[in-house]
Amino acid sequence: MRLSLRFVLPLLLALALFATAVTSLADKFTLNWFIRDLDIRGTLIANTIQEPLQEQLAAGKKAKIVDFFNRITQDERLYAIGYCASAQGMSVATKSLPTEIRCGELERWEKPGDHLLVSAKGPLHVSVKPMESEDAPDARLVLVHDMSFVTRRSEDTRRYVLYFFMGLAVVVSLITVIIAQLSWRGWVAGMRSLLRGEGLLREPVPRVDTPEFKPIARDFKRLIRELESEYRSRDESQITWTSDALRTILHGELRGEDVIVVSNREPYIHQRRGENIEVQRPASGLVTAMEPIMRACSGTWIAHGSGSADREVVDRHDRVAVPPEKPMYQIRRVWLTKEEEAGYYYGFANEGLWPLCHIAHVRPIFRSADWAQYVAVNRKFAEAVVFESKTKAPIVLVQDYHFALLPRMIREKLPDAIIITFWHIPWPNPESFTICPWREEIVTGMLGSSILGFHTQFHCNNFVDTVDRLIEARVDRESFTVTMGGELTAVRRYPISIAWPPEPEMVERSVEQCRIDIRQNNGLPNDQLLGIGVDRLDYTKGIVERFHAIERLLELRPEWVGRFTFIQIAAPTRSGIDEYQNHEAQVRALATRINGRFSRNGVPPILLKVEHHEPKQVYEYYRAAECCFVSSLHDGMNLVAKEYIAARDDERGVLVLSQFTGAARELPEALIVNPYDSDECAAALQMALTMPAAEQRDRMRLMRGLISEFNVFRWAGRMLLDAATLRRRGRLLKKPVASARAV
Repeated sequence: MRLSLRFVLPLLLALALFATAVTSLADKFTLNWFIRDLDIRGTLIANTIQEPLQEQLAAGKKAKIVDFFNRITQDERLYAIGYCASAQGMSVATKSLPTEIRCGELERWEKPGDHLLVSAKGPLHVSVKPMESEDAPDARLVLVHDMSFVTRRSEDTRRYVLYFFMGLAVVVSLITVIIAQLSWRGWVAGMRSLLRGEGLLREPVPRVDTPEFKPIARDFKRLIRELESEYRSRDESQITWTSDALRTILHGELRGEDVIVVSNREPYIHQRRGENIEVQRPASGLVTAMEPIMRACSGTWIAHGSGSADREVVDRHDRVAVPPEKPMYQIRRVWLTKEEEAGYYYGFANEGLWPLCHIAHVRPIFRSADWAQYVAVNRKFAEAVVFESKTKAPIVLVQDYHFALLPRMIREKLPDAIIITFWHIPWPNPESFTICPWREEIVTGMLGSSILGFHTQFHCNNFVDTVDRLIEARVDRESFTVTMGGELTAVRRYPISIAWPPEPEMVERSVEQCRIDIRQNNGLPNDQLLGIGVDRLDYTKGIVERFHAIERLLELRPEWVGRFTFIQIAAPTRSGIDEYQNHEAQVRALATRINGRFSRNGVPPILLKVEHHEPKQVYEYYRAAECCFVSSLHDGMNLVAKEYIAARDDERGVLVLSQFTGAARELPEALIVNPYDSDECAAALQMALTMPAAEQRDRMRLMRGLISEFNVFRWAGRMLLDAATLRRRGRLLKKPVASARAV
């Protein structure tokens, strides 16, 4: 015991000295960090208030400026604000500004240093920011921050450091005592054995380094490294889901850069406009979700080239770099004949699979000629994937119902590929899906995937039930996997989302400016309340039901006539299909009838805009509207709902959301409605238009918090992590078989 104390006491003394040094260093670093942060914060405040302050000064409204400063200093850290037009005097300041700060002595606070001022209120930090204008070229803005919170946090830090080192001292002391006792006993036992002659007469134990065990040891070490890498990468990458985190997963977990996305719709379309070529981004939830992924991971996006100028901008391999302003990945365009497009896209995909999966009371149409084109086009895209693959094991992300056969075709050509298929639309129950004459071929084709993803667990359940009903395969409902022909497919729920935060250019215009511009551009009064709907002109989006709800609102609440206008942005789509032509005519006729019935003083209740809008324009409508109405009759997720939430950084606005969207399961703070019930929808619109600002803020904060955490990078990252796990598992399962054959 005395021997142990000889080690423990000096160790405890050293830990105490080290703890003191660490605490002092932490206080110094903490102070420097907060001073730097307050300087940055001061610059941000100065830049933000410069324009409104200059306007108030020009108007000579000193009292309003003081009131403006007082509102800003309600921030718990901002103690006082002052404005010096020149060195002769303080033009405007809050009453809390310390008397030590004078306009003629501001040079003291502008020199490099920590700018700390000790007052009766405690330590204060003083920042002086230039606020030049034509009338006052020497004007300065003085910002005083309360630094008392630094003292409180320093005390907390010292207390936590003390607790930590106390615990560390106890643990180290115990370990030291145990090791000392064991070492002493081992030394005594060794001496006794040596005195008995045991160590001199016995043969040494042979080392286990025979060649037979080396492969096992090597595999075991590799397994340990891979498992450690898996858990380490998961823990580190899930802290904040960003494009950088996604790139880390791709290069760290999957160790490759060969990423290929396959979709029918391309993210950028080149259109000929006279002598010029315009670049458009289509209104598509798929493009909205996948485009940030490709920016993060680079690679190749294979898609149908449908633009009138698409052929003019590609190279000899039919590739073009995008985005045009800053290329980060490539589009490989696949060209389709009119017959292929009519049969594969308009025919089987959108007159057959689309209404079949959406159950929107439109009868699906199946033709053998359309099926033949569908098979041929899927094979053409499979050949493009093989051609674009830089390795034998690319990561292929197959998107949506246009390519149900593609995973199996790729698997036959590239058996080591990681194929992740995501089905963006709902999957119906087995009874509904058996309507399709080629149901077995579709399910078999999809099971060529390594991972098959859906938006909701309900759709996963429907798919597994369909497999169990239609084909010979082993279904494991505990792990939600399907094994067919010795190949494993994992069926997973991956709720899709949007990029977070939104691109700065999307929200660069203030909410107030958007409100003014949108109303002026559409000939509406400045105080007009607005609702917004953004959809493709598709019968599954419930636009007709939405208009009926607006009509019912105006019937039940006539006070909204002339005061409320709903703007419906409807991007044209699939105009070559009769059902879509009839739907567009019905929507236009209904809007005309409602406007004829409820227009007042030239202000219509519905503004229908059947035209393409760029994402930035759409975001301006989001920011200008009091509410957003999503009334889909059946939807996989619906990203418009999430885009509206992302656009409202002012934490205002109300989302009215159909219960038949996947988003309704994630966003209970929205007003959830049955779009077929006009009275319920009208009541929700009434509630949205009269909801207090505090309740709007509470609901919007919760929804924005969820989308910031479960963003599109997390959606893609989860799929890539699951793919990496499957690949490791496959390698490990093959090794024992190979070893047994070698023996």
